[in-house]
Amino acid sequence: MATPNSNQSKGFFASMTSGLSMFGNAMHRSVNGFLGYEGVEVINPEGGKDDAEEEAQKGRWKQEERDGYWKMMQNYIGSDVTSMVTLPVLIFEPMTMLQKMAELMEYSYLLDQADECEDPYMRLVYASSWAISVYYAYQRTWKPFNPILGETYEMINQGGITFISEQVSHHPPMGAGHAENEHFAYDITSKLKTKFLGNSVDVYPVGSAGRYEVDGYVYNAAEEPKILMTGKWNESMSYQPCDLEGEPVTGSELKEAWHVADVPPNDKFQYTYFAHKLNSFDTAPRKLLASDSRLRPDRLALEKGDLSKAGAEKSSLEERQRAERREREVKAHKFTPRWFDMTDEVTPTPWGDLEIYQYNGKYTEHRAVIDSSDSIEEVDVKSIEFNPWQFGNLSAE
Repeated sequence: MATPNSNQSKGFFASMTSGLSMFGNAMHRSVNGFLGYEGVEVINPEGGKDDAEEEAQKGRWKQEERDGYWKMMQNYIGSDVTSMVTLPVLIFEPMTMLQKMAELMEYSYLLDQADECEDPYMRLVYASSWAISVYYAYQRTWKPFNPILGETYEMINQGGITFISEQVSHHPPMGAGHAENEHFAYDITSKLKTKFLGNSVDVYPVGSAGRYEVDGYVYNAAEEPKILMTGKWNESMSYQPCDLEGEPVTGSELKEAWHVADVPPNDKFQYTYFAHKLNSFDTAPRKLLASDSRLRPDRLALEKGDLSKAGAEKSSLEERQRAERREREVKAHKFTPRWFDMTDEVTPTPWGDLEIYQYNGKYTEHRAVIDSSDSIEEVDVKSIEFNPWQFGNLSAE
């Protein structure tokens, strides 16, 4: 393995230095700055159309349909999909970008461990392992649905986490999310064009194992290596104490910090068990917001395998959104998100400027009222009609 003075060997962890200052003496209760607001990028020198084609061969459609579907999908590779008016539903997965943001919480127990750990270097081991784990959620090539303006996603009972996300802008498509439990608070602003926006992280494949491999070090304030970390983001991450040359300390052992959870066999969407929970109403809170992504008729139809209905429902939602935008422009009405406020902060990224939205705390108050009330009528959440227009439906005025 290369010495810690090698730029390649620093890779992931060298790029995280500024964003991890909050973990210096104690685990901060907010991890906003941990993946911050710049950009996450997985650099794959060996990647290309073959990767996406391989994914297209993994059992989602009948064999006779695959060639035609793949030829159509090739037209979109390398394109800015946000510039297209509409996209064929066959390239989508039954999940929205708001849910994709929640999927980053699958291994949030690593942040809990970081908070509970007194060793500052081990805090970085667990926090860094969590940052690496999120790439597993982004290896699928299917495109999530672009949320409707005002659409939301709520999740409870997952590692004690409460999660809320909201589509706060349509042009450009932007979503904001907030997760919290007793150990941490996590905030994210995302732009569809760049898929996910957090602190700049480059993962360079090294060694002979191929493009999934990640090697790096946890450094002290003097930029001396203290802990070696190695693994693959699609398998596991391990750690071991190292000397100033970056070599493992004699007599020490390589220990596992994180590994990928078991996944359903032959899943047609290549979903994890956690990803399936994101679509489940079992993870929905009491009195689910009618704007929740679970209720989208196009998403539901695609999940059931009805591509024709999914396409029709998607077109209907998009047309209604365009009609609402036209009416909003006539009335000079500006859409205002309910759960997040736009700040004055604009962060430059490799893909352009990113406007930052901040959680305003109103959802916490909303849930507290519902959870403390015995008089709220219980309803079958599956019977709720999808209604993201409730926060900006001018036709109802």
